Amino acid sequence: MQSEQTAADSLTSRRSFLSRAALTAAGLPLAQQLALSARAFGGRALAPQPGTHPAKAQQLIFVFLTGGFSHVDTFDYKPQLQKDHGKLVPGESLRDITTQPLVRSPFEFTPRGESGLLVSDLFPLLGNCADDLCVIRTLHTDILEHFQAVLAMHTGSSTVPLPSIGAWLSYGLGTLNRNLPPYVVLCEHLPYAGSQVWDCNFLPPEHQGTRLIPGKTPIPHLTSPAPSAPLAELEGRMLEDVNAAHAAARGGDPNLLARMQSFRTARGMMRVAPAIFDLSDETQNTRAMYGVPEDDSGSFAWQCLVARRLVEQGVRTVELIDTGASSKWDSHGNMLDHRPKAERVDRALAALITDLKQRGMWDNTLLAICTEFGRAPWDPGKGRSHWHRAFTSLLAGGAIKGGLAYGTTDEYGALPVENPVHVHDYHATILHAMGIDHTQLTYRYAGRDFRLTDVAGNVLHEVLA
Repeated sequence: MQSEQTAADSLTSRRSFLSRAALTAAGLPLAQQLALSARAFGGRALAPQPGTHPAKAQQLIFVFLTGGFSHVDTFDYKPQLQKDHGKLVPGESLRDITTQPLVRSPFEFTPRGESGLLVSDLFPLLGNCADDLCVIRTLHTDILEHFQAVLAMHTGSSTVPLPSIGAWLSYGLGTLNRNLPPYVVLCEHLPYAGSQVWDCNFLPPEHQGTRLIPGKTPIPHLTSPAPSAPLAELEGRMLEDVNAAHAAARGGDPNLLARMQSFRTARGMMRVAPAIFDLSDETQNTRAMYGVPEDDSGSFAWQCLVARRLVEQGVRTVELIDTGASSKWDSHGNMLDHRPKAERVDRALAALITDLKQRGMWDNTLLAICTEFGRAPWDPGKGRSHWHRAFTSLLAGGAIKGGLAYGTTDEYGALPVENPVHVHDYHATILHAMGIDHTQLTYRYAGRDFRLTDVAGNVLHEVLA
């Protein structure tokens, strides 16, 4: 174990290295600068890492619509379901299989874009982006309860909480901006499974997702109490050296190192985050496109605009959770309840796509719009119950073929009949687009190698651009 003197000598050597490397590093690209800094500080885990193959996307925006939006009412039109409305069929529900009537969709579907993708009138503006969307119609998951299905969409495991997809990407690729967390979650209300959906679990703790609560102060205590910036910087450097000596004398305890990293990130956020959340430099046209008025600091539209700004500043993964475990897409009683949910997100999602393209960020950003499961085509009332054997989620971005409907479900949207896609396959495809072979991104824990896709997962090469 290192002594305090040895740790102090190490810190002196580190300062000397940084002094000698400063002129060289100044001329390097950001990723190489961060990697050089990592070597100086003992190989920090958040330094940018190469993937297993050239990446088609560098960053991920992961939009999670909580509660299970209905595939047969949004992106998977079923004319036979419309014709057979009221017909009695064996219908699986949460607890058993009973005879239930088929329920037609109350929404109108129309072909959109040059591709002619069928999109319901729930998404009139997102439908304008049809040629940019890949609609995966045959997703399926293992359990039709919210808690387990939400876990599965985030961690690949529906039973035992494991690291979230954002934590895996942080572990595999590192950060693009050392002043910001590599994985940020904009979450107004806690979803099912709570913070487990952005947890790092057994991965090193610096890969933990950072929750920001939309509002006037998304990050509490962001303003430094130091009377001047130079003094704050001096205090930070002194604290860094004291903490480093403390950790070195304790065998490099990973929890101590992670806490030190969190302090560094917090100091960086004090410098750069206020400008990210200050939308005063956005044009009126941009705010109007998203639907963000001057006094807005918390709507889903505001979150989408902030997500773009976070990605612009180098955050690896940004997740938006709409809207939590309470006011959600879980339309058991009446499918018309989908209408206000869709109105909340439609304009903002379409604006996000348009904005990314206008700013030249589209090719390097992967957009995933997903939910935990779909809705059953049958129900004794006007709503729909949970359905996990077939549902729809989207992918978009420069890495993805737009205007594509992948997979086919049966005449009622109950089961996949062509190209079924498990959640593991969805995750494998996201990792592949980000430059990672999902079978090689592993972490040894409790005597076995874990990965996001467990022992399964197939990349959907047909949807990749």
